[in-house]
Amino acid sequence: MTTIPVTVVGAGIIGETHADAVLRHTRLRVAAVVDPDAAARDALAARVADAGHPAPERFADLAGGALVPGGLVTVCTPTGLHVEVAERALEAGAHVLVEKPLDTAPRIARRLADRADAFAARGLVASVVSQHRFDPASVAVAAAARAGGLGRLTSAVASVPWWRAQSYYDSAEWRGTWRLDGGGALMNQGVHTVDLLLWLLGTPVTVSAFTARLAHEGIEVEDVAVAVLRFASGALATLHATTAGHPGIGVRLQVHGTAGSAVIHDDQLEFLNATAGPAPVERAADAVPAGELRGAAKPDDSFVQGHLRQYDDVVAAIDGGRPPGVGLHDGLLAVATVYAVYASAALGRPVAFDDVLRGALDDVVEVTR
Repeated sequence: MTTIPVTVVGAGIIGETHADAVLRHTRLRVAAVVDPDAAARDALAARVADAGHPAPERFADLAGGALVPGGLVTVCTPTGLHVEVAERALEAGAHVLVEKPLDTAPRIARRLADRADAFAARGLVASVVSQHRFDPASVAVAAAARAGGLGRLTSAVASVPWWRAQSYYDSAEWRGTWRLDGGGALMNQGVHTVDLLLWLLGTPVTVSAFTARLAHEGIEVEDVAVAVLRFASGALATLHATTAGHPGIGVRLQVHGTAGSAVIHDDQLEFLNATAGPAPVERAADAVPAGELRGAAKPDDSFVQGHLRQYDDVVAAIDGGRPPGVGLHDGLLAVATVYAVYASAALGRPVAFDDVLRGALDDVVEVTR
């Protein structure tokens, strides 16, 4: 089968992660690096060459040879440029994988998601990075829930208790801005956990939230967010995200139902008891390999492995002419949920998720470019 050329747009830290994942995939090759910063794109190209692969071409912007019809463009720019880059790539006939979140606000993310069917009709695959959906722990919990093993899902508790020093926000002008970061602890760090909540519990109906900036200076966005979400099924969830929790501990997601419960901690399966359905599971060790259980040593490259799993899905979608596991609409729902938290905090009252999704609250929080 043919090798798919990959153009990495954005040569920062996350661009390095994507390049590392691409280099490990037998069907992919880093063909080009795009970044207006010459030093950054040269460094990423050298990283590829130093790994024993042909040096990729380098471009200052997404034009000319950087766009290959039938190739794959990986969007690793600041968040506020995601949709703009993805649109250009898709219009040129390339597949895309967009880093999380899809963009800074629902109004922008909606612009791309509304064209998802048209892109798919042209045979193009457009996916949004939500690599934790492909973690063995997440897959096991989702399988149990969908098979009815947890019974009726009743509640969930999600926490992203991380720490980011002031130097993190000072390291780049776009960090901590509404225009290019789109938000703080929840939009940048917590959106993966938001995506898992939606994947497991469905679409929210109402969101009630508070946000605060308590530990950092010179940023426009929150470093603490807490919310309560009510889902269409009736299930309730609490959501917490912070970059002000020194020294930072692992993300924890608990899901509870009438016939069982599950706990994912730091991407590993800590607890799973699913007593209903055709294949009951009594303990976590029956659902995942030992290395995916809570407490097992995590490999140094576990972050890259997560992205590699999503690349596997994208390549399979390209080969099979099927939708990817995480599509543009999934990315929109995650951004809309985060925005609902910000809108509720700004208004001081609960907000209806439908109002956010259809654009009725687009002007409540200033996250436009």
